[in-house]
Amino acid sequence: MGFFDKILGKKQAPINSYDDFWNWFLKNEKEFFNIVQRGENIPKGFFDKLGPKLAEIHSQIYFLAGMIDSQTAELVLTPDGVIKNIYIIEELVNTAPKIEGWKFTALKPAINIENVGIKFENFELNGDNLKFYPNIKKDFPDVIDLTIVYDHFTEDKKQLIINGVYIFLDNYLGELDSVTSIDNMQVIGNNEISEELIPIGKLKDYLIWREKEFVEKYEGIRYNTENDSYSSFEANTEEGGILLAIMNTSILEWDKKASHPWMFIISIPFDGSNTNGMPDEETYQLLNEIEDEITVELKDFDGYLNIGRETVGSKREIFFACKDFRKPSKTADAILKKYSSSFDISYEIYKDKYWQTFRHYEAR
Repeated sequence: MGFFDKILGKKQAPINSYDDFWNWFLKNEKEFFNIVQRGENIPKGFFDKLGPKLAEIHSQIYFLAGMIDSQTAELVLTPDGVIKNIYIIEELVNTAPKIEGWKFTALKPAINIENVGIKFENFELNGDNLKFYPNIKKDFPDVIDLTIVYDHFTEDKKQLIINGVYIFLDNYLGELDSVTSIDNMQVIGNNEISEELIPIGKLKDYLIWREKEFVEKYEGIRYNTENDSYSSFEANTEEGGILLAIMNTSILEWDKKASHPWMFIISIPFDGSNTNGMPDEETYQLLNEIEDEITVELKDFDGYLNIGRETVGSKREIFFACKDFRKPSKTADAILKKYSSSFDISYEIYKDKYWQTFRHYEAR
């Protein structure tokens, strides 16, 4: 180490890849293992060093650590329920080297119902005081809509209890199933019951059955957009601007929408202050290039359907309906990075099995 390194401290190499992170972890794993094994000074000795390194990969990677047994430490990496960040966690853990004494886990794992108990303020949520019943909707038979009933529900603590139920389900079902298998959920007390109650311990079996039924119904279904019809829409906004949209009206009449349940919407704001909220020619071409790049990555026969686009109020939105949420998330993150100097791009991914998002474009 040189003289200035001694004085200033040797500058650590930046984390630019998953391998960079694991190489750094390997250099420190024995120290981290001892800290976790002793159960002392974990926040300062381990987490305060781990957090900044993970943040170099992505700003929203969270973590838990503990001992599985006397000789094995487990590091759980989690997106804390944010669906579009799941692929990052999974990829990072999949590239982890085998290190004696360590287990690396992507997403919070499921726990046996007997071991799940959430305590907060004067409340406790457990397998005895939580029940559920499904809400079956005739027009939307594939939607998994649940009512969770809590014995000690109080209206004044409603939001606190709802948050507790989500944490309970994260632990009981595991993080992945908790955020992807339930479409809608409400939490009520015993005085609002309208159906026969089912013990919460049977929820996992119910969701497995519904998923199996769903897969059997839609497995292998793909859609080819090659011969579809597209329609243009134009309207005036209340602010005096213009809305322009081009939508695939053929696909909006499809009777198997639920086979592509994930809505992927990428939003690209631009400066339209001098063009009535519309892009100028140069911006228009660049927006089209971005859409073309996304479409090359997300092909219809792979399960990613370009529904159309909408331009209004100095913003272009591009719509996809997808069979999965991982590849669209990764594609969007690459686009965000590539065009960060030109646009402040953002995106969202959420489940909408019956494409209610586009209902206002469907033929009445």
